Amino acid sequence: MPTIDLSAPPPPPSGLLDALPRRVSLTLPELRLVAERAGGAPLPFDLTGSTGANPLDDRLGESRSVAEDSAYQTAVRSLHDPTATLTRRGLLGEDGPADGLAGAVGLLATPTTALDIDVTAGGIRAKSWHRQAADAVATLSTVDGIVFELAWFPASQWAAELGRVAVLPAELDVHASEIPALVEIPFELADAATEAIRSGRDDLLPVLAARHTGSVLDGRGPLGDPEVTALLSALSHEAQGRLRVLVANVADGQPTVVGVVSWTLLADGWHALRPRQVSDVHHVVVSAVEPSDLATELAHVLAEVTT
Repeated sequence: MPTIDLSAPPPPPSGLLDALPRRVSLTLPELRLVAERAGGAPLPFDLTGSTGANPLDDRLGESRSVAEDSAYQTAVRSLHDPTATLTRRGLLGEDGPADGLAGAVGLLATPTTALDIDVTAGGIRAKSWHRQAADAVATLSTVDGIVFELAWFPASQWAAELGRVAVLPAELDVHASEIPALVEIPFELADAATEAIRSGRDDLLPVLAARHTGSVLDGRGPLGDPEVTALLSALSHEAQGRLRVLVANVADGQPTVVGVVSWTLLADGWHALRPRQVSDVHHVVVSAVEPSDLATELAHVLAEVTT
C-alpha cells in the first residue's frame, strides 16, 4: 500500500486538468440513484430504514425538531426526478453513470483509508467523507443533507482538499482572542472548568486554578492563577465551533479507528487540541492553526494507516 505524505507539497501536475479535482453537485435522490446504478454501491451514511426521520441524522448530528424534519422531507420530495436531471446533465446514460462518477461512488464504497469529518462554524454544520485507495481519493460533502458535492482527484491533491474543509465562512466574526497562540493545560482542569461554566458556576474557576497552580503553561512558562482563571473562562466563552476528524483503516472491511484530530474555533480562528502526557498526568495543548495545517495535523495519523 503506498504511503500518502500530506506534509510534503504535491508534485507539479503534468497538465491543467491533472491539477483540478473533478466536482459535481448532486441532490440526495440523484446521489442515491447513482449509487444504485453503480452496482448498488453503499454510501458513507445509512439511508435504510427511514420512517420519516431524516436518514442523515446519525451522521449529521442531533435530530431535528418535528417541524424542521417535516421541512427537510418536503424539500427532498420536491426535487426533480433524478433520472431526468442526471440524463439532462450528461451524467447518466443507458449504460449507467458516467465513468468518473461511477468510479468516485465506487471508491467511496471500497476504500482502504477513511476520514469522517464533522465541522461546525458560524452556525453552519458540514459533514465530509474522504475515502482513499491507492493513488485516488473521493470525497462527499454536505451542509444540509439535500445537496452534496462529490469530488475525485489524485492523492497528490489531497492536502489542498483538506484545507478547503477548514476554511471559515466569510461572514464569521473573527477578532483578537484572549487565548495565547500556544498553551498547555492539565486535562482534568480543562474538563472541570468546562463543567463549572456549563453549570453557571464561573465562581469556581479561581478555586480550580488554585488547585493546579504552576501547571498551566504558555510559550514563556507557567501562568499565574488570575491568568489561568481568565484563560479558562475565555476558552469556554469564545468557543464558536469545532472540527473533528476520525481516521479509520477499512482495508479489511472492518473499520478500525486509529486516530482523531480535534480543533476548536475560538475568537481568532482555529486552535488544535493535542493530547500530551506529562508523567502520569494527561494534558491538552491548545495551539493556533490555519486551515492549511489540517493536512499536516492528519499526516502522522494517516502514516499509521498507510505504512
